Amino acid sequence: MIYSFQRSILTSVLILFSMLGYSQFLSTEKYPIYDGRDLGLTYTPSASTFKIWSPVAEKAELILYRSSLGQDKIASYPMQRSSAGTWVKKLDRNLKGVYYVFRIFTHGKWLAEVPDPYAKAVGTNGKRAVVIDLKETNPFGWESDKSPVFSGRKDLKPGMGGLPVDAIIYEAHVRDLTIDESSAVQKKGKYLGLTEEAAMNIGGVQTGLDHIQELGVTHVHLLPSYDFFSVDESRPDSLQYNWGYDPLNYNVPEGSYSTNPADGITRIKEFKQLIQALHRKGLRVVMDVVYNHTMLTENSYFNQLVPGYYYRQKENGDFSNASACGNETASERPMMRKFILESVKYWVKEYHVDGFRFDLMGIHDIQTMNQLSKELHAIKPDILLYGEGWTAGSSPLPDSLRALKKNAYQLDRIAVFSDDLRDGIKGSVFEHADKGFASGKAGMEETIKFGVTAACRHPQVDYSKVNYSKGPYASEPGQVISYCECHDNHVLWDKLAISNSEASTEDRKKMHQLSLTIVLTSQGISFLHAGTEFLRSKKGVENSFNAGDSINAINWFEKADNSDVYQYIRALIQMRKDHPAFRLTQQQQISSLIEFDQHAVPGLVSYRIDGEKAGDSWKKIQVIYNGSHQDRSVTLTEGSWNLFSIGNQITNPLLPQQKVEGSIRVPSFGAAILYRN
Repeated sequence: MIYSFQRSILTSVLILFSMLGYSQFLSTEKYPIYDGRDLGLTYTPSASTFKIWSPVAEKAELILYRSSLGQDKIASYPMQRSSAGTWVKKLDRNLKGVYYVFRIFTHGKWLAEVPDPYAKAVGTNGKRAVVIDLKETNPFGWESDKSPVFSGRKDLKPGMGGLPVDAIIYEAHVRDLTIDESSAVQKKGKYLGLTEEAAMNIGGVQTGLDHIQELGVTHVHLLPSYDFFSVDESRPDSLQYNWGYDPLNYNVPEGSYSTNPADGITRIKEFKQLIQALHRKGLRVVMDVVYNHTMLTENSYFNQLVPGYYYRQKENGDFSNASACGNETASERPMMRKFILESVKYWVKEYHVDGFRFDLMGIHDIQTMNQLSKELHAIKPDILLYGEGWTAGSSPLPDSLRALKKNAYQLDRIAVFSDDLRDGIKGSVFEHADKGFASGKAGMEETIKFGVTAACRHPQVDYSKVNYSKGPYASEPGQVISYCECHDNHVLWDKLAISNSEASTEDRKKMHQLSLTIVLTSQGISFLHAGTEFLRSKKGVENSFNAGDSINAINWFEKADNSDVYQYIRALIQMRKDHPAFRLTQQQQISSLIEFDQHAVPGLVSYRIDGEKAGDSWKKIQVIYNGSHQDRSVTLTEGSWNLFSIGNQITNPLLPQQKVEGSIRVPSFGAAILYRN
């Protein structure tokens, strides 16, 4: 009661200061906090209520339009002050299909017209929000849509479809998957293109949706699919391209992937159809989200309603820029934290999304990320959360408070990417000619062991020799994403070509397979970039964020050309799903059930897993990586071993020669996986 009284006094003072033009003297910490859940539009057929938060506004206005672009204004309405810095306007009629924006008056001038950041539907290019009935966006059968189970574990809690380490993630861009002629898809480059079944090209291979299901991964990570800035939706069929890391409207699907960007309902319904189609195929959906910065800064929708509040500033008042994109959001400020929390919960509840990947998560504060995890896990106990534990520049928020990789142990059920393993396998992403363990670089053995153990503490890892981290940062393997490539930087095939120009194509192919073998046999959460399973190339282009379809589109004929690689990776994925020894859940298991061969020669990493204690049908498992240019002979412990794979090829367990005793010869740039029943 006292708190409410004090806050009302503060609000009154703020209003007075605003009326006098003195709001600039109030720091953002003194802004009132609105704790309601009705910011944006509340629609019914009989009335629409519009509410924005703008404690600095002296006046606020709602403006209605007939279309998403153009000067066809219907009317403008002054908004009324309400509690805790909010402004509200209720119109008692059915406004369905009407477009709307807001503007505020502060410091002697009207700022630009913008949709509210909470907008759930927009028209062309996201410049205006639109009044819709969300019930009309649901495709047939949406009410019965459910997230599929992604684990074969028998001891899961009720309602759990799997544990984080059971996930095998497939990172893809909506347009890349189907835009090429080789996809044999009708709705190329669209949400609906990824819903088409039985797509098979003249090369005789499955593409698109069916390919992903056939590959056997569990989660499809979609590069940004919210409404972003860089593609002109008024020219949807022109040759435009972007990854989408330039946010505009956070709570609306991107229009260029829909068949009608101008219609507020179409893009929503078609994105839901995509999620529904993936779920039906047994695949979960992860959204790549970019709450750490906005495309626009001074002119952003946030900044036009509450100048300066949603962003961090330097000591001189300039926008700080840890994102290297002109600004960084201030997740620690209550109303920015509120926005992020409500946004992710909206995607889960309205769109049935199964997880989030947070771009430059190291910009966000730990408290926000942990609160987000707590609230999302309460809605969906098996939701998958992970992000980049770094920034692209310095931030005024202290390192100790941010969700950096080194602070992973403080994060609640949130994973970070292991750049240690990534660069240990293939070489530094910043030094193009640098090689890694899989391409013959010496001295990378401890880094690979660090990756195998998912950055958890292990008594046999010499942390002084790990490439980046000089100590474990994960408290459990589910806090680490094990990978060797993603959309950023060179794809694996191109990186190996650049750093090993002297090597034959056949040797680079072996390096590629060894790289993915390490990823899929390491503890933690496995992560693959789309097309890597058949040696996808981007023609040497490094960061292809706007390079167009000629560089980014997946060429599905490469799947037929490299079918041996594809079948090998597919078999490794199935092996990982079948054998929980590769998906240990606790740090204690990592340190006690995995034993490295301390006498392995340089260029070789060899280790055993106690499968029996891990509850695996393979009672003992031996994994060997040979990253050297020579074949290597490895001594095995006593007894006979079954050979699952050797030299990047899956063996036939029914043949007698697949039994091995005494020692095994592992080919150069190859791996061997052995087991005892």
